[in-house]
Amino acid sequence: MCGIFGHFSLGNFSPERSAIADMGNVIEHRGPDGQGIHYESKISLGNQRLAILDIEHGQQPFYSQDKNIVVVQNGEIFNHIELAEDLSRDGFECETHCDTEVILKLYERDGIQGISKLNGMFAISILDKNLKKMFLIRDRVGEKPLHYFYDEDKLVYGSEIKSILKLIDKPNVNYSAIEQYFTFNYIPSPLTIFENVFHVQPGHYLEISDSGIYEHRWWALCDLECIDKSEEEWISEFNEILDDAVRIRLRSDVPFGAFLSGGVDSSTVVGLMSRHMNQPVKTYCIGFDDKRYDESSFAQEAADRFGTEHNLKKVDPDMLELWEKVIYHCDQPHGDVSFMPTYKVAEMASKDVKMVLTGDGADELFAGYDKYKKFFTKESSYLSDEEFQNQYAQNLTLFSQSSRSRLFSTKTQDKINSEDDISLIRLKPLFNETKHMDRINQAMYIDTMLLLSGNNLVKPDRTGMAASIENRAPFLDYRMVELAFKIPGKLKLQNGETKYIYKRAVSELIGEHLAYRKKQMFTVPIGEWFKGKLKPLCEDLLFSERVTSRGFFDYEFIRKIFDDHLTGVENNTREIRALMAFEIWCRKFLD
Repeated sequence: MCGIFGHFSLGNFSPERSAIADMGNVIEHRGPDGQGIHYESKISLGNQRLAILDIEHGQQPFYSQDKNIVVVQNGEIFNHIELAEDLSRDGFECETHCDTEVILKLYERDGIQGISKLNGMFAISILDKNLKKMFLIRDRVGEKPLHYFYDEDKLVYGSEIKSILKLIDKPNVNYSAIEQYFTFNYIPSPLTIFENVFHVQPGHYLEISDSGIYEHRWWALCDLECIDKSEEEWISEFNEILDDAVRIRLRSDVPFGAFLSGGVDSSTVVGLMSRHMNQPVKTYCIGFDDKRYDESSFAQEAADRFGTEHNLKKVDPDMLELWEKVIYHCDQPHGDVSFMPTYKVAEMASKDVKMVLTGDGADELFAGYDKYKKFFTKESSYLSDEEFQNQYAQNLTLFSQSSRSRLFSTKTQDKINSEDDISLIRLKPLFNETKHMDRINQAMYIDTMLLLSGNNLVKPDRTGMAASIENRAPFLDYRMVELAFKIPGKLKLQNGETKYIYKRAVSELIGEHLAYRKKQMFTVPIGEWFKGKLKPLCEDLLFSERVTSRGFFDYEFIRKIFDDHLTGVENNTREIRALMAFEIWCRKFLD
């Protein structure tokens, strides 16, 4: 796990080496164990290292013997041992036990097509001087971030936008991204909050040369089709793949553990870890005194079941002092306040370990959210395709199209310059490429492509890296993801039961009480606080002169949203939260 950064000059751009080093210094939290840079005036590749594998010999960049191929990466290749053995048989011997060297040797043997053999989470930069090209590669579902700035003179890239901003003048705010933020509560790739700064899309890579930049899709989840199997066959295959996904994610040369909330996902991961380890799993959980939001008793139940070395810390649910910190680490506004408790548990675990396994991704793959129960009713089955798509788009929306027309000021509306509903614009291509899927799997696909990469994977990456700790998610093993989209949707959501086939598969491992317990969201009661102790903070972040002078919004409309929340007319927690997060971002990055 690391951070990467660098540049490719398309013209006269020629930064000093010290400026490249500064790109790494600003993301030292991602890799406090060392900096490595390949520098030429027209091109650079840099790495901040968090040493997990081959501590002594894993320094990046890695070079081919003739120095013509250079590789840096952020992430982990979990099947590096098997790949190294395969490469050795063909005469491409690895000299270290580092997974980055495996990427180098694989590229030497197979070229860019070799990335399809990687099982992992990664953002990779490869310089090939023989071809006079650079490649920027992002993993299949977007576990690792990879941003880039592009104009006619240069391409500058980094794991975090703040790294890119060290090498360029700060770009203008992207008004289309603002519209998408207030539509979805996050900014889906490829846009970012800054003009000309983009996110390499999951399952894609960029090919960069003097002739320009070309984007290629190297993995297409939408190509999969459902297969007809019995429930018992699916259960067997599910358990076999997940068990192996956990096994290969235990490869580490440093202490590691797991986050354990007591939910079905983290309990399953910890249960499988305990099968493969000859010592107790170190587990980490935070709890709250407010029973409505506290899951620690379930975590203790799972810890007792699997004999873990359990670490529980009861904390004050009011973590608002962390809000500015997590938004800084995100680089962009995010309306999800669960980033704060996630950072808290990462900070706690980082005192003992450098890597944890998590249950991330399972909800999007196997219909784990209660919203699916509410949306996929008997009545919804009678909707036409157009009605289904329209309603699901509305289901994902924070501010509706009509609300956004009232939310934004005339100045902002003019810069957005769009009369179409952006939620449908973003979803329509995803629906079109999944016409062969049933509707439940279509919904899962949209949430995997948009919500997972745009928000839910930003959280473990940015909060974990802020605490210099690596998060590994067995459910996002590509074999698991591909299995999920071969399983018919009716086996994921059945008779109102979320994760139907998944729960059947793991109930023997974790026990029925944990498998079928009611899902709790990892959050804090911030909406109630807006009416009381946080009201002054709301007033400052929503209505102060500092806010209104920016001119982004119609502040009378925001006043109505806030007043309706205070008086109980509407629960506008999510809308208020998003507006406050946006202002915090403005103060951190614009001011």
